[in-house]
Amino acid sequence: MKRYLIQRIGYMIITLFIIVTATFFLMQLLPGTPFTNPEKLTAGQMAVLNAKYGLDQPVGIQYLRYIGNLVQGDLGYSFQHEGRTVESMISSRIGPSAFIGLQALIIGAIVGMVLGIISALKHNSLFDYGSVALAVLGMSIPSFVFAALLQYYVGVKLGWLPVALWEGYSSTLLPSIALSVTVTATVARFIRSEMLEVIGQDYVITARAKGMTEKQVVVKHVIRNALIPVVTMLGPLAVSIMTGTLVIEKIFSVPGLGEQFTLSILVLDYSVIMGITIFYSALFIFVVFVVDIIYGFLDPRINFRGESA
Repeated sequence: MKRYLIQRIGYMIITLFIIVTATFFLMQLLPGTPFTNPEKLTAGQMAVLNAKYGLDQPVGIQYLRYIGNLVQGDLGYSFQHEGRTVESMISSRIGPSAFIGLQALIIGAIVGMVLGIISALKHNSLFDYGSVALAVLGMSIPSFVFAALLQYYVGVKLGWLPVALWEGYSSTLLPSIALSVTVTATVARFIRSEMLEVIGQDYVITARAKGMTEKQVVVKHVIRNALIPVVTMLGPLAVSIMTGTLVIEKIFSVPGLGEQFTLSILVLDYSVIMGITIFYSALFIFVVFVVDIIYGFLDPRINFRGESA
């Protein structure tokens, strides 16, 4: 277990290092400068700004300096917001993003599991066909399309919930529901297919032969084993929600990290773009790591040396 954890942490550090390096050098290829209205600045003023932020140094020196500061936990200062550190900008924006993301994950997982379980138990029924159709629809249509539909019908036509802005808990529901659609569809589809596969296994047939009730068989054997692949999906689903917030937050005017990331790209705020990219990447890598650990505990056939037990 200890050796496995050390190896995984080492891989996590290497992966994050590669992402940071690739992102840094890709940033150098972007056209323009991170300064507002550079055409209105004189050559002397541009030289002062470049020297202040170290942009007058060779790219290799800039990279080494950035890595050195990053190791010390310093993500630098924003180019567009004078005197504000990237860390402070992330910390001030992460709250709304984390809330609607977590809420969307919970809503999607619960609704998806319920739909998937009922569909599997009522295989080839009208409910099953309807759930499959909804799952395909949910995975095919982007979340921002659902966001626009929710805004128009639920927010404007019915007036049940706020269309946009961040004015209390009710403002979090529409963006969370829009983000949860993909999660619901993915979880429902996987739960259904896994349960249908598990139902035909020998140990389920043996459990019925021993006299267990159908409810006991479903709860103790079918659902438990069908949930294992869903845990593996939590990492990719979390990432899909992260990337989904980039557009959803803009649509609903949520003052979150996704909106800040979009604005930073538009004005080429290099430090903020790098900082948010590193934050998202580190979070994704950590989520995948936690999911792998949980998966190992849920499935006794897997040990932490990567071998089947």
